[in-house]
Amino acid sequence: MTLRPSDPDRPTLGIIAGGGGVPAIVARAAEAAGRPVVLFGIVGEADAEIEAFHHHWLRWGEIGRMFDLLARERVGEVVICGAVNRPDFSAIRVDLGAVLSLPKILSLMVGGDDTVLKNVVRFLEDRDYLVVGAHQVAPELVGGDGSLGRYRPSEDAEADIVRGVEASLMLGRLDIGQAVVAISGRVVAVEGIEGTDELLQRVADLRKRGRLKAAHRSGVLVKAAKPQQDLRVDLPTIGPRTVEMAAAAGLAGIAVEAGRVMIVDRAATVAAADAARLFIDVRRFPEAAP
Repeated sequence: MTLRPSDPDRPTLGIIAGGGGVPAIVARAAEAAGRPVVLFGIVGEADAEIEAFHHHWLRWGEIGRMFDLLARERVGEVVICGAVNRPDFSAIRVDLGAVLSLPKILSLMVGGDDTVLKNVVRFLEDRDYLVVGAHQVAPELVGGDGSLGRYRPSEDAEADIVRGVEASLMLGRLDIGQAVVAISGRVVAVEGIEGTDELLQRVADLRKRGRLKAAHRSGVLVKAAKPQQDLRVDLPTIGPRTVEMAAAAGLAGIAVEAGRVMIVDRAATVAAADAARLFIDVRRFPEAAP
């Protein structure tokens, strides 16, 4: 059974909300399009901002309650967005619905992040909910082609972008990370499980220790979706904090994959890049080699 927004029996968009401002952006976009919307905030993860909308709070483990609320609210489509941490299983208090689904739930958490998220999508779709991406509801979250702000990549930066794109696609195929830093035509750091912020902090530390001899304001952070990534639930993201840390790492700019990387709080992100004299370049990346 495939559900659509026009389904008169289940017209509501449900947003399962983690932290940050994306859930509210998606909710506003849905309301602007005339869609009824309800947010399900994860306690300890979602921001209080969701309380500006019709909402419910859910604790980790309240699986039965979640599905009861989804049915009561006549939800047909679900968006999963916002930052979350893997739960501490010792602190979870499961309800009856979770107990009945426990073998399935435990199987969801096995594997890398990409595998786990695909399992969560399948878990919802097996119960006849159509999972859609935040960017499908709020297209303004992802960038089109071109440079944002006042600055553009130099010739040297273009060479770093090319090298960074090659490396990021190879890393993505192995489900390792989404971002790399290239300086002077070579990759100097790659993202692992620690995330982009710590990748940039590592580059800043390397500069301070003299391990990177390149001039200040050189090099590029390149961020791309993994080729196999399910963009409905796991869009790579940059925002004002990314710009701040790229500047602290002495980079010249940031290059991201058009249509497949989320730019959170775009106006503030571009303003931060202009203030730091960094470029943000949005472009189509080539297909990863099989």
